[in-house]
Amino acid sequence: MARPRRGAYRGRLPLIAAGALASLVFAAGAVAAPGATGAPRDEPSPSATATPSDSPAPTDAPSESPSAPAGKYPAFGAYLDYGPDGVTRMERLSQWLGGAELRVGHTYLPGDRWSNIEGTPTFLDDWAKWRQRSDDRIFVLNVPMLDRNEDRVPDAQVRSLLRRGAAGDFDAHFKALAERLVELKIPDTVLVLGWEMNGITYTHRCGPDPEAWKAYWKRIVGVMRSVPGQKFRFDFTPSRGRDAVPWTQCYPGDDTVDIIGMDSYDQPRGMAFDEQVSEPYGLQAQVDFAKEHGKPVSYPEWGLFRNGDNAEYMRRMLAWMDEHKPLYNTLTDYCPHGVWQCSDNPRASEVYRATLNGRDTVGNPTAPTTPQPPVTPTLPATRPPNCTPLDLGDWVEYWIGGTLCLRLDWWERLPDRS
Repeated sequence: MARPRRGAYRGRLPLIAAGALASLVFAAGAVAAPGATGAPRDEPSPSATATPSDSPAPTDAPSESPSAPAGKYPAFGAYLDYGPDGVTRMERLSQWLGGAELRVGHTYLPGDRWSNIEGTPTFLDDWAKWRQRSDDRIFVLNVPMLDRNEDRVPDAQVRSLLRRGAAGDFDAHFKALAERLVELKIPDTVLVLGWEMNGITYTHRCGPDPEAWKAYWKRIVGVMRSVPGQKFRFDFTPSRGRDAVPWTQCYPGDDTVDIIGMDSYDQPRGMAFDEQVSEPYGLQAQVDFAKEHGKPVSYPEWGLFRNGDNAEYMRRMLAWMDEHKPLYNTLTDYCPHGVWQCSDNPRASEVYRATLNGRDTVGNPTAPTTPQPPVTPTLPATRPPNCTPLDLGDWVEYWIGGTLCLRLDWWERLPDRS
């Protein structure tokens, strides 16, 4: 499902063009209004290499416990923001959880244009610095397989693009991304490539041509693994359930998949957790499939959704992960899915906090501290008179620091040149 935050950069302008546009607009009398830059705008979809010391190497043979070392809690984190704020908020979330160690950082590359899929956004620098501060951290990066990834591209065009990708037309973009990650000294990044491919939201969906999709996945993995110094792991992550096409039809093969993930939100309305486990292509099917293929599991996206403040879902999902020991999991922490940056789910928040309080800290867990969720800037209640706001998209607004407002009386304020 598509979502704000992360990679929903629909209709974004490239940064250079954004800067030029901002200059022109300011020259015409624009006013910058503070706003929640980089914050979710649409209803989401619900979008590492783990270090050698605590994650198993990929294998083609089934194993008894491929997900994580016995006796250890699964590494966890949360999606808090795609940019630098996502990095700084991790420490505050850790404090709220009694000093629990968030070993997983998670963000998304914009899928609007190829230059962004190549990793040119500078916010990757902050994530690289976070990853380098500790050897046991895992950096997870969602990577679109095609540009215009949330532009509702029709099936016929998707089919053509997938076939072009399988033929190698887009190799250079993924080679550039691999080189960028190695250059940033994060060559062990976990790449969630073409996530939720079994749905209909993204241009990189599998349904229009599963065979071409699988061939394209293999092509991308081969190109990125050819870059010297890389240690990438590739995470195959469908959404839970059948969706538009059974996700097993999209599986490209054990030689190019390192982790079998699943994005699993509390939906549809009225579905109990036991049904989420047992439904076709659900949580149990994922665990069984991963065991059959000798791969660890992961949950890059999970959280509340259609059933509101569901404490039972939160309790059961956390217990599920403790039982099945995924390589990592990251809660999607904004409304309606989250429990820290979202005040709409107090009962689920209490369960999450109590369960994870002090987890993985040295010594005894500390007492929970008073919640201090991030302060999100809001738009002012009023705007200057004769001023019309310009919707440039949150990707542009992030870089210019707010929403632009165009003064309609700008010509009246020009110096008298007579």
